[in-house]
Amino acid sequence: MQQVRKSGILLHPTSLPGKYGIGTLGEYAYKFIDYLEEAGQKLWQVLPLGPTGYGDSPYASFSTFAGNPLLIDLDKLVERNWCFKKDIIPCEYLKPEGNVDFGTVVWWKLPVLFSAAKYFLANANEDDKLLYKGFCKKSSLWLDMYCIFMSIKNFYDKKAQKENTNASIWYSYWPKELASCSKEAVAEWKKNHKEEIELYKVIQFFFDIQWNELKSYANDKNILIIGDIPIFVAIDSADVWANQSLFQLEKSGKPLCVAGVPPDYFSATGQLWGNPLYDWDAMKKTGYNWWIIRIKRILELTDILRIDHFRGFEAYWSVPFGQETAVNGKWIKGPGIDLFKAIKKKLGDIPIIAEDLGVITDEVRELRDACGFPGMKVLQFAFNPDEARQNGMTNSFLPHNFETSNCIVYTGTHDNDTMQGWFENCSDEQLLLVSQYLLGKKLTVSEAKKKVSDKTLCKEMIKLAFASSAQFCVIPIQDILCVGNEARMNVPSTTGSNWSWRMSKSEFKNGSRLEKFCDYLSFITEMYGR
Repeated sequence: MQQVRKSGILLHPTSLPGKYGIGTLGEYAYKFIDYLEEAGQKLWQVLPLGPTGYGDSPYASFSTFAGNPLLIDLDKLVERNWCFKKDIIPCEYLKPEGNVDFGTVVWWKLPVLFSAAKYFLANANEDDKLLYKGFCKKSSLWLDMYCIFMSIKNFYDKKAQKENTNASIWYSYWPKELASCSKEAVAEWKKNHKEEIELYKVIQFFFDIQWNELKSYANDKNILIIGDIPIFVAIDSADVWANQSLFQLEKSGKPLCVAGVPPDYFSATGQLWGNPLYDWDAMKKTGYNWWIIRIKRILELTDILRIDHFRGFEAYWSVPFGQETAVNGKWIKGPGIDLFKAIKKKLGDIPIIAEDLGVITDEVRELRDACGFPGMKVLQFAFNPDEARQNGMTNSFLPHNFETSNCIVYTGTHDNDTMQGWFENCSDEQLLLVSQYLLGKKLTVSEAKKKVSDKTLCKEMIKLAFASSAQFCVIPIQDILCVGNEARMNVPSTTGSNWSWRMSKSEFKNGSRLEKFCDYLSFITEMYGR
């Protein structure tokens, strides 16, 4: 990646305000870009953009290629005459403010989108129809199978609901011919459900149009969008169903082994993610074509790509399917640099960020460096009192120890406490360590706690990130606003309220915290050459 110092903000679009219960690609997304420009920022990082399922995680979507329908802005559909205004009056259960209630949003919004798609097919003008046909042609490598998958899934999920049985993964409750993705069965389904499949395509067209318009708006202001993909995909996805030969599956479609990470300092039983694992030998025989198509698609939507769990390309933790924890797994070698050589051969030099957190070995570092990818530095990981007592201030996440500028520095990520929440939860020893590092002077515990309560430390940590030698600096919006853990985005290995936090509309008014912080960001951006 080009060595130009830049900075920006991490904010997933669902966290934007909006009157329909969830952030969208509409008014507030454009206002946010305006704030980025005003503050001198050049980067906007988002989470994966795919359609989310159970648990609402953007890291477990029905397709790694498709866009999330919930992000479509309904008002913009009305502006294009693709939807009636009377059809988008929010129901009484949608919350105009506060966290996303995904269940209610899905229940209300998806039928509205299908209604809009029907209207589009019946009433779109010739120019819009040509746009739609062009999108379908451009996206044919993934669009057809995704929409067929969603049509089958929708049918059998509703059937299970009517019969009061549990809808599960496709391999366990679809008819065998459909579950095996038999060409004949899929062709028959496509013929008999043509209209519904077409509606799914139109909804993806809506997303594509709105996202590309938003991206162009950002790019015109010299703001680049950093996208994100997980290394693994969800078992309940079109990706696995339509490409079963590329995954470690039984003939029935059930996984042989699944992904996770081994026990470590943070978890005695490791993390059992449950994603099916790739059959890398089968992938290699195709020239890694599925991965090449995947990377190409995401780089159509974004300017820079962050790959989550990069270490899995060197070696991945394989756990037999059915285990209750990740303890009984083993490391198995991944494709290594062979995959990235194939990608480079087809796509050229592409801007990739390697998420190199967790159990990182010399082999993983060598792979990252051989590819030339920048890694990540998270400041929350830099202040371990036990380590500092034993080894001094030698932690590799401390800015004075960065071994290269070819990295991205964060205060925290979507998986961490907010910065303010982290300070509030520090032990006295850790709080003294970090506060004295940030402020450059000795403090008492009570003095340090006062610096937490008045948000001084949060602001100083952001300044530390900006001042570092890292090529890119990205700050979560929660840290810009100095809010506590009530605004945390995700707690790994838990379900419930993850991914639901949203900004308030008031943050976009004159005199808001966001507006005031823009002046500070603009100042430190210029001060530290970003």
